[in-house]
Amino acid sequence: MLTKSRQPRKQRKARYEAALHERQKLVHAHISKEARKKLGIKRRAVAVREGDKVKIVRGKFRGHSGKVSAVNLKSLKIYVEGAVARKAKGAEVLAPIEPSNVMIMELEMSDVRRKEMLERKGEKIPAATGERTG
Repeated sequence: MLTKSRQPRKQRKARYEAALHERQKLVHAHISKEARKKLGIKRRAVAVREGDKVKIVRGKFRGHSGKVSAVNLKSLKIYVEGAVARKAKGAEVLAPIEPSNVMIMELEMSDVRRKEMLERKGEKIPAATGERTG
């Protein structure tokens, strides 16, 4: 929790002045039900990382799916391949997208620390036989 205040100005200030480890929490996005079931993950959201395959569910690029090419913790935005905006001179640039407006369809699991984090949190779903794991 960044601040206990409900005042919008203090909420904005807390986001603007947040430390790097707190900003990582602000770039979380929901994981699709299929991906959760496939990986055996109970948690609904996880931090978005480069290489994750996401589907944009809100905004101008709704329905577009692609790979996350960059995550900017300074501006708290992500950049998805194929979601491009056209500049005044005609150049195309990746459009910044709010992480809460995407759904993670497939996690990039090449990162050892990410795997460890999921295992550490006891994310394995109990077996259908009634046995508990963890």
